[in-house]
Amino acid sequence: MVSLGTYFAIFVMTNYFSDMVAALGEATSKPYFVDRLRKAMLSSPTGRRILRDKPRITSQTMSLERLRQLPENSVGRIYAGWLDREGVTPDTRDNVRYIDDPEEAYVMQRYRESHDFYHALTGLPVFAEGEIALKAFEFANTVLPMTGLSLAAVVKLKPAARRRFFSTYLPWAVSNGLKSEEVINIYWEEVLEKDASQLRKELGIEQPPDLREARKAMRNKKNAEKAAKETRHEIGDALMTN
Repeated sequence: MVSLGTYFAIFVMTNYFSDMVAALGEATSKPYFVDRLRKAMLSSPTGRRILRDKPRITSQTMSLERLRQLPENSVGRIYAGWLDREGVTPDTRDNVRYIDDPEEAYVMQRYRESHDFYHALTGLPVFAEGEIALKAFEFANTVLPMTGLSLAAVVKLKPAARRRFFSTYLPWAVSNGLKSEEVINIYWEEVLEKDASQLRKELGIEQPPDLREARKAMRNKKNAEKAAKETRHEIGDALMTN
């Protein structure tokens, strides 16, 4: 039986690691990168309104019950469905603590709180392969160093997943991240009822191949190959005994 002390130690280490990742993200964003994002927002009418209004994306400001009732392919319905499917909430993002300038701190906070909308818009899941693909997209679009550093995690993927990342999802991420509009300038609160396909078209973002389906197809192929191999062995054994 695992002791209460062990659970507590796991909790502390998990939260400590999360804090360290958040702190590293803030430290590497200065002095240039978060300022570049701020300037990108100031150059956009929508971005300027976001900086003026400073909306927050939390479970208090986003009624998931309301979003679940929106039309099927709306941004808000897809976002709520993605949160439900992945078992996460809008409150999982750390508050910015190590950026002194209030406006730059808000820019970083907005980026963090928008992350799950990027997941929902692209359809990329939260497991490692999906997160790395999304980080690659974010790096190409935002140039935040921490998103680029996150790509080092690709070495931990299984060989098949790594090949899929380099052949399919990395090219998609780089192409779409570079050509699309600055995603930091999306006023999510104002596009919740918009059709997601229309929003992707306006932003210049193509949805990547469904990663869950790709993994499922790979599993089915492996199972079929395994079953065929076992059948051949059974036939061979039967012929040897006759």
